[in-house]
Amino acid sequence: MNQYDHPDFFAEYARMSRSQYGLHGAGEWHQLEPLFPDLAGKAVLDLGCGYGWHCKYAADRGAASVLGIDQSERMLGEAIRRNTAAYIEYRVCSIGDYDYPAEAFDLVISNLVLHYIEDLDAVYRQVHRTLKAGGTFLFNIEHPTFTAGVRQQFAPDGTWPVTDYYYPGERTTEFLGYTVKKYHHTLTQILNGLLQCGFAIEAVEEAMPPAEWQSQMPEEMQRPMMLLVRAGKR
Repeated sequence: MNQYDHPDFFAEYARMSRSQYGLHGAGEWHQLEPLFPDLAGKAVLDLGCGYGWHCKYAADRGAASVLGIDQSERMLGEAIRRNTAAYIEYRVCSIGDYDYPAEAFDLVISNLVLHYIEDLDAVYRQVHRTLKAGGTFLFNIEHPTFTAGVRQQFAPDGTWPVTDYYYPGERTTEFLGYTVKKYHHTLTQILNGLLQCGFAIEAVEEAMPPAEWQSQMPEEMQRPMMLLVRAGKR
């Protein structure tokens, strides 16, 4: 069973700020939103769409079609309940199983999913294939200093220890009280992989809380948790 389909895990996820309040409950949204291209009349693919917040955002800004895929049936159930629109289609499908039709989309977005993928280059190649010329790949992945963190936890002295940074691969951590498997990728892998697949890197942002949240989230100011990247198909 996909971890997000486990009833207890899903119940905990539903209590998160981003689950309850959508995009404006996500601390990285103030940095991610400006990276979106113009969406009017565009075809959009959301890889690992979750509750469908980004699908609805694209539809509300004039996208001609939006396809959100996710391997969690519970996630898509929430997407259909909360974020439907005439031009949005939701489909139960994993990132690895999707067929990626050639030159079909103007924008491919993936938010907080790629750190669950072992072979990033394989995804990059498929995204490059499915984007139209001049299309945009916009993604948010857990930052390498976060995935290399020891058990992804602060040490008792308040520091954030990082180990085995140059050894990419599987990491096991506790998330919402459950053991979760992720994959650590170095910054070189994340960015050079895009270049080697024919993308042009257009923007890189290390996520930090908005100014009004920083006093309430001091730990999030000690190390970046997320890496936001915008790349264009040449």
